[in-house]
Amino acid sequence: MIKSMTGYGRSQQIIDGRDITVEIRSVNHRYFEYSARIPRAYGYLEEKMKTFLQGSISRGKVDVGVTVFNIESKDALIEVNRSMAQGYVSALRAANEELGLEDDITLSKLMRLPDIFNVVKTEDDEEAVWNDVKTVAEAAVENFVLMRIAEGNKMTEDISSRLDYIEKLVENVEKRSPETTRLYREKLYNKIKDILEDKNVDEQRIITEAAIFSEKTAVDEETVRLRSHIHQFRELLKAEEPVGRKLDFLIQEFNRESNTIGSKAQDVEVTKTVVELKSEIEKIREQIQNIE
Repeated sequence: MIKSMTGYGRSQQIIDGRDITVEIRSVNHRYFEYSARIPRAYGYLEEKMKTFLQGSISRGKVDVGVTVFNIESKDALIEVNRSMAQGYVSALRAANEELGLEDDITLSKLMRLPDIFNVVKTEDDEEAVWNDVKTVAEAAVENFVLMRIAEGNKMTEDISSRLDYIEKLVENVEKRSPETTRLYREKLYNKIKDILEDKNVDEQRIITEAAIFSEKTAVDEETVRLRSHIHQFRELLKAEEPVGRKLDFLIQEFNRESNTIGSKAQDVEVTKTVVELKSEIEKIREQIQNIE
């Protein structure tokens, strides 16, 4: 089962008074490349998230977004600055006595004055926060992986049909190859016969020349290897572990064998088949660039 490197997963949950959202996006990349958008106050989550994701993602350019809102205000403690309040009260009452004004100081009025409150940020329990974020991340990763699998299934179906077609093209080359030798032998026989003007033709010489031609143009080894590569490719498509790099190597071998067949081809039909073969291989190569 192959997975696409393109994927998206999101989860949002309220846990322990925190509204947490985790979004994961990825596109194809040769290696695992990680970037994160995490609030500065929770910067300590970045490396933890990277390590966590590497357990589920082996390749791809991965972008992660994390938001954390403390909806129960656990991130801060509000305190009244009593000494500051007392100072204001004393100063105001002294002014009242000097100016002969009515003392109308109330709590609500006092609270409007600057520096009456102290806001003390509480220290996070980093491990507790991470455990909450990890719970949300696990759900996001599950959605992310499901999307990658769905995309991978579509790719597998398309690649499998192309492998079937490549196999037919290889079969056409195998059938045509002996016919090419036969046609060459007849062409050579007629040419020598014309030169010698119907004199005795050395049949053994014709057979020897045809054999040499056949050996130079034989593609049996290449077609056998191609069939072997096709079988290996199909087996890798069933694998549970990431196989993108292995498929990339294998498709290069496909190209190598098809190029050799093309260089040996002395027949128009075989040449046409090789062109089609290389076209299908290229389409598969483009597909596997996005396989994990």
